[in-house]
Amino acid sequence: MLRFIKGNLTTIDGIEIYPIISLVVFVVFFVGLFWWVFTADKKYIKEMGNQPLNDDK
Repeated sequence: MLRFIKGNLTTIDGIEIYPIISLVVFVVFFVGLFWWVFTADKKYIKEMGNQPLNDDK
């Protein structure tokens, strides 16, 4: 099955840019996520972590 897909994809001009773009998007997303986690307000994170335990609606 993979043989047929690979054969079709190698005939498309410029197809090699898509894996590079997806890798860049992946890396940028997770670097941004790590940056947000390390710079986020600890009070906000604690409040959101305790939110499921609060019964006041």
